[in-house]
Amino acid sequence: MLIKNGIIVTGADTFTGDVLIRNGVITQVGLDLSGEGEEVLDAAGKLVLPGAVDVHTHFDLDVGIATAVDDFYTGTIAAACGGTTSIVDHMAFGPDGCRLDHQVKRYHELADDKAVIDFGFHGVIQHVNEDVLADMQTLIAEGITSYKFYMTYGYKLEDADMMRVMARIKELGLIVSAHPENDGTIAYFKDLFHKTGKLTPEYHAKSRPFQCESDAVNRLLLFSEMLGDVPLYVVHLSNGLGLDYCKQARQRGLRNMFIETCPQYLFLGEELYKNADGLKYVMSPPLRDKRHSDELWRGIELGDVQTIGTDHCPFNYATDKQQGAEDFAKCPNGAPGVEMRLPLMYSEGVAKGRISLNRLVDLCATNPAKLFGMYPKKGTIAPGSDGDIVILDPNAKFTITKKDMHENVDYSPYEGMKLDGRISAVVSRGELIVRDNTFLGAKGRGQFLRRSKPITMI
Repeated sequence: MLIKNGIIVTGADTFTGDVLIRNGVITQVGLDLSGEGEEVLDAAGKLVLPGAVDVHTHFDLDVGIATAVDDFYTGTIAAACGGTTSIVDHMAFGPDGCRLDHQVKRYHELADDKAVIDFGFHGVIQHVNEDVLADMQTLIAEGITSYKFYMTYGYKLEDADMMRVMARIKELGLIVSAHPENDGTIAYFKDLFHKTGKLTPEYHAKSRPFQCESDAVNRLLLFSEMLGDVPLYVVHLSNGLGLDYCKQARQRGLRNMFIETCPQYLFLGEELYKNADGLKYVMSPPLRDKRHSDELWRGIELGDVQTIGTDHCPFNYATDKQQGAEDFAKCPNGAPGVEMRLPLMYSEGVAKGRISLNRLVDLCATNPAKLFGMYPKKGTIAPGSDGDIVILDPNAKFTITKKDMHENVDYSPYEGMKLDGRISAVVSRGELIVRDNTFLGAKGRGQFLRRSKPITMI
C-alpha cells in the first residue's frame, strides 16, 4: 500500500509526505514515493496518524450479573472504525485459586479467532502466593508484561499483598495498575443509602465520591515510593484531587508513575445521573462535576496525563442496566467508548485548540504503545513499524448517533455530540480495513501481541 500526499503526524513531527507499506510493515516515509503493484490511497488534505492504541478495554467481561455485550469480534470492529488498531484487554477474574495462566488461556479462546485488530492481555491478580509471583516471570515469554489488581470488588487485595505484587513488578521490570477506590468508604455509603432508601443512580456517584478514589490513588503512590519507584499506571483517573496527589508524588521524586484518563471524565458530568436514563452512566469511578473535568483537561494540556484509554465495558440499557432500576447497586458498572475515543479527542482537543496534533498522537498511540511494550512496532509512523494508519479528514463534520456506530450495545453516552473531523480510512498492517465508516476486514485477522517490557522514558 502507498499512502500519498498526506499530512503525516507522529508524536514528534508533522510534515507532508507519503508512506509505503510492504508485507504489513512500513518500509519508507518520504516525498514522491512510488512503487509497483501497491494499492494507492490519496490522503491529500487529510491527516495521516499512527493507528491508535487503547490499553483499557473489557471485551467479553463477565461480572456475574451480566456479560459485556461486545466480544472480541464486535468490540474490535468498533475499535477499528474509531481509528484504534491495537488494544490490550483487562481480563476478568478466574476461578478461586487459579494460576495466572488460567485466564490467559481462556482469553485466547475468546479472542484468537474473533479479533479483527491486533490485541494483547493484561494479567489479572486476584490472590497472591508463591505460585502467582513465579508465574509473573514465566508469563513474560507469553507477552504478558503488565498486571492489574483491584482495591475494591471481590478478590480485592489487602495492603501486604499489594506490596508483594508491586515489589515483584519492580524486580521483573514490568508495569502494574490497580482499580483505585477505597473499599471501606464504598461499603459505608452503600449501607447508608440502602438504609435511607436512596437508591436512584445519583447515589451510585455519591457512594463513590472523588475522595474515595483519590485516597486509593495516593496509597498506591506511597506504596510505590516505599518500594523504590515501582512502574505504576493509574487507570481511569476521574478527578482533580487524585491528579494533585500524582503531581505531588512526582515533585517528591517518583518518576515511574503514569496517568490515564478517559473521554467520559472529560465530556460527561455527574448531572446525568439525575436524568431518566441515569443508569446508562453507572460506571466506576463515576462521572464527576465540571470542575474535575477542567482539572483533567489542564493535566492533559500540561503533560501531567500521559494517555487516554476508554475502559470500554458495555451493557445494554434496555436489559442489563435495568437490573438497577430499583437499586443502583444492582446495575452492572460500565459504559461503551472504544469507538469514539480518537474522534472525540481530535474534535474537542485539537480542533478546539486545547492540544496539538502531536500531543494527540502521544496520548492515543505513542505513549500507550511505549508503556505497554509495543513501541516502535505500534504507536508511530516510521520504517520498521507496522503499517497501522488512520486517515482523518479535518474538514469533515459529523454528529454522534448510535445508528451509525458499530459497538454492540443499544446506546452511546455521547449521542448527539457534534464533532469536527472524521475518520475516512483505517489501515491495519497494510490492509485497508475501514473506509468511510464501513468495516472491510475479516473476522480473526487480528494478531496476538507478545508485548515486551515497558519503555518508561516518555
